[in-house]
Amino acid sequence: MKVFEYLDRIGRLNRIVQRGHTGTPVEFARQLGVSRTCLYEMIDELRSRGVPIVYSKSLKTFYYSHPYDITITCSLKPLSFAEEKESSGGIKLFSTILFFRTLPYEISTVTLPC
Repeated sequence: MKVFEYLDRIGRLNRIVQRGHTGTPVEFARQLGVSRTCLYEMIDELRSRGVPIVYSKSLKTFYYSHPYDITITCSLKPLSFAEEKESSGGIKLFSTILFFRTLPYEISTVTLPC
């Protein structure tokens, strides 16, 4: 699944749960555009991260057992030279390719940092 699509679904899940009218698991999954199984996988993932989401059979809705909010932010921007150097450790992999002249009987090994 694409990361932005997944994050969007988590945001929609949160908004629907906060309104308190998710409906049954099948109805809720339909609202999110996923299968019931996928819905439960998302809920299990959220629970594993401490989200207090539960289901009420009598009210037929998912809800947070105590006040809770999920905030998702994503920032996309070009890096400055200093930020790029910091994130890559100053190494520009594949930005410069060096060619060495070798004799036919010599074996060259190139080790690239990972």
